[in-house]
Amino acid sequence: MGSLPGGQRSPSSTMGSYGDVLPMRGRSGRRSRGVASALASLFTRPMESLGACAAISLFVYALMRFGVGSSGDVGSSPGLGGRGSAVSAFIPAKIDVAKVQRSCVSRKDGAGAVLITGSAGFVGFHTALALRSTGWGVLGLDNVNDYYPTSLKRARMRELEKAGVHTVEADLNDRSVVRDALDACKFTHILHLAAQAGVRYAVKNPGSYVHSNVAGMVNIMEEIIRTSPMPKVVFASSSSVYGLNTKVPFKEDDVTDSPASLYAATKKADELLAHTYNHIHGVSITGLRFFTVYGPYGRPDMAYFSFANNIVRGKPITIFKGENDAELARDFTYIDDVVAGIVSSLETSEPSGKRADGSKPPFRVYNLGNKHPVTVSDFVSTLEKHMGKKAKRNYVPMPKTGDVPFTHADVSKANRELGYNPHTNLDEGMKKFVDWYKEFCKGAACASIQSYVPA
Repeated sequence: MGSLPGGQRSPSSTMGSYGDVLPMRGRSGRRSRGVASALASLFTRPMESLGACAAISLFVYALMRFGVGSSGDVGSSPGLGGRGSAVSAFIPAKIDVAKVQRSCVSRKDGAGAVLITGSAGFVGFHTALALRSTGWGVLGLDNVNDYYPTSLKRARMRELEKAGVHTVEADLNDRSVVRDALDACKFTHILHLAAQAGVRYAVKNPGSYVHSNVAGMVNIMEEIIRTSPMPKVVFASSSSVYGLNTKVPFKEDDVTDSPASLYAATKKADELLAHTYNHIHGVSITGLRFFTVYGPYGRPDMAYFSFANNIVRGKPITIFKGENDAELARDFTYIDDVVAGIVSSLETSEPSGKRADGSKPPFRVYNLGNKHPVTVSDFVSTLEKHMGKKAKRNYVPMPKTGDVPFTHADVSKANRELGYNPHTNLDEGMKKFVDWYKEFCKGAACASIQSYVPA
């Protein structure tokens, strides 16, 4: 499946240039220090040695798996690993300057202006609405790829337009569009949520994760450090970085050098890259590790949404079990609680830039979870209650595709420093999701969503 119209991209695309993904020269033609310095610094910080090896291994994997020709193009000619699928594919886009500038103007004195990447996604959509409602200027950027049905993303975008939030349809690796957006608006903040989601899909299409999660991160950071004044940055990491850790609850200072999936490895790489840009350039940057976020307008590839679809259609649901038939458990976190944590992290970010005394703003990482893990079986029972229909349960061993048996967040740091205090229990949150689901899916309104089978 190839590129799609209007800047839209299919995650299964196989054409593109590595020069578009990780460009090493600026517009002046001089070699850019940003990426080279970032990679070099990963090798020179002993405290990050294991994590650095993981991040570098990911880059090397991309080069070997997808092939690098003499021109630097991935997939363009046989390379270290022979010819393979490229990691970069998008149709170059243009911005509508008038729409962009209307969208990013704040409506309230003292309110910020934020560029939200991944604004047509679940978390980006809700955060954009929340910030706009409090007077922020908000501009969205999203490539609207078809990893799950785009009809849901389009529905979110329509709601954003009603609220006065414009979405630029473009790929994060389209640096000219990112540059034009940053030049058109004086953003105080960047909320970087765009990513290729999903743990199991990485087994089928690893290149899409390198493209969006690693190359996309580098590209936006390279443009941010060329922006004056330099915006503050908050980005989405994931609870997946805790990987195979067995100590619970997960704390931010736990070692995270044992990822269980390629998705987790890309998110770990993002954290290391963020640390590097903070260290070298003084970017004020905060990473947020989300724990199984759910709610209205959610992602159909997530279990709760997929289960609801199957319950409605009378199809069985598959529930994974761990070793010795152990129940899987997740720290399900309602979207409104997560949005509150995101907004607080934006509002408490220090200004970017090195200070006269050589000091810099801190690099911060926070867990945004619910503190109360629930087994998948209990979660399904709650969903059945609000759907008014029993599920046909099919228990199977957990496949070796990167899922972990449990997640459990320690949010004491976020509570102390952000005032983060999740209060929505699973019963309340699931009722809100089901109420939305029943209304949104009246008639044939979401036939493509209900028939969607997660990759």
